[in-house]
Amino acid sequence: MKQHLRLFIDYLSVERGLARNTLEAYERDLTLYLDYLEQSGVADVAETTSTHVLGFMAAGKRSGKASATVFRRQVAVRAFYKFLTEERVIAADPTSTMGTPTPGKKLPTTLTTAEVERLLAAPSVSTPHGVRDRAMLELLYATGMRVSELLDLDLSSVHTGMGFVKAVGKGSKERIIPIGRMAIACLNDYLNGARGKLHKGKKAEDALFLNHLGGRMTRQGFWKIIKKYALEAGIRAELSPHTLRHSFATHLLEGGADLRAVQEMLGHADISTTQIYTHVAKSRLKEVYDRTHPRAKK
Repeated sequence: MKQHLRLFIDYLSVERGLARNTLEAYERDLTLYLDYLEQSGVADVAETTSTHVLGFMAAGKRSGKASATVFRRQVAVRAFYKFLTEERVIAADPTSTMGTPTPGKKLPTTLTTAEVERLLAAPSVSTPHGVRDRAMLELLYATGMRVSELLDLDLSSVHTGMGFVKAVGKGSKERIIPIGRMAIACLNDYLNGARGKLHKGKKAEDALFLNHLGGRMTRQGFWKIIKKYALEAGIRAELSPHTLRHSFATHLLEGGADLRAVQEMLGHADISTTQIYTHVAKSRLKEVYDRTHPRAKK
């Protein structure tokens, strides 16, 4: 059965041109599936039925796998069987009668405004690195940009005098995002002093945010920085690279911002993607009510 898997991965790589990380995820999930089949006494993929597929998914759920992981595995198995059917390795697709999988919606992790304040105040502005870190965190929270968009910014992307930044998002779509007083002040402090000390004389480096070698800050480097300051700020929430982006959207909606405006600033093509933050805002509102209303707990 493993030879069929190798052919499928080659197909995804050559014919579909999928990224390496995606190929590795398919191979990992399908290797687990084939191992499950072997343990169930199945020696040939032609012998499998929908019961085997459902059993594999149920085993994942019983072992505590997240719904997103189970969903991803089901997508991989369905694609594998579709390939085998088209290649006439098997006569019938055992997943054809199964419903189309839908990913479970998981609400994004966000910080409270107090936690954001502590995080933004964590960098010491007595060093060039601290000034840079403060500017990065302030700009990320002020705009809701993706981390990749933040790190792709060049000097020409930021206009502190006019109070906006140009971000290039998915599909190379450019959008203009306003920035507030605090982010502008931190950016000016960085641009007028700290950046020059980090530049290391690299004339061709136009990146806005530089690392300690004078080159463009990497995603890995930024991730280490934010985790360090979260620890210093005493933040126990499980952070992701997009935690400040999620917090930006949620706090705007809690403050009464228009959903369409938030969609535009986030760069979402579909407003349904932005709507998940309304659920976060409502859930936060319930928490505040339960904690503060004098008769909520009676």
